[in-house]
Amino acid sequence: MGVPQKRPPAMSVAEFIQWEDAQPDKHEFIDGEVFAMVGARRVHVTIVLNLAALLKAHLRGGPCRAFIADMKLAVRSVEAVFYPDVLVTCDPDDLRAETVMEHPKIIIEVLSKSTAAYDRGDKFARYRKLDSLEEYVLIDPDRRGVEVFRRVGQGDWLLAASESEQGIILKSIDFQAKLDAVFEDIEPPI
Repeated sequence: MGVPQKRPPAMSVAEFIQWEDAQPDKHEFIDGEVFAMVGARRVHVTIVLNLAALLKAHLRGGPCRAFIADMKLAVRSVEAVFYPDVLVTCDPDDLRAETVMEHPKIIIEVLSKSTAAYDRGDKFARYRKLDSLEEYVLIDPDRRGVEVFRRVGQGDWLLAASESEQGIILKSIDFQAKLDAVFEDIEPPI
């Protein structure tokens, strides 16, 4: 999460999207506040690229698509707009959208020291309000670990952690990738 920015008071999600589309930099919108997005580390960007490439190849020819960090995600029920690192959607309205998705099946966030608690806590609480969301994935580049939270019922989520050769498994799209592929071109921690 970035730094709160000055903005017009009482902006709605629709007003924020219109305002943000005219800005030179990206912002997130949470509970009426605008937050400037900060740049990402090389490791972060590499992992996002690896996952997006793996997902694109897996989804080719099917009804779902993967999108990366420049696509907005509106969570209208909690008045929020985010830029997930990677999202997968199969929703026809999303697949026609130009800049804003609303019905992801999967959201993937790559953790950093400054965002880990937020991504696990408040952000995940907001994402859980999306009826379409089936899996929420957290990638920890420092531990080389993956946490997949899977919806298993009304409001219930199951954690499947992977720090082994099992890799990342996304049941909602029948996808599996080894951790070596997720962390390709990333030096192991010393």
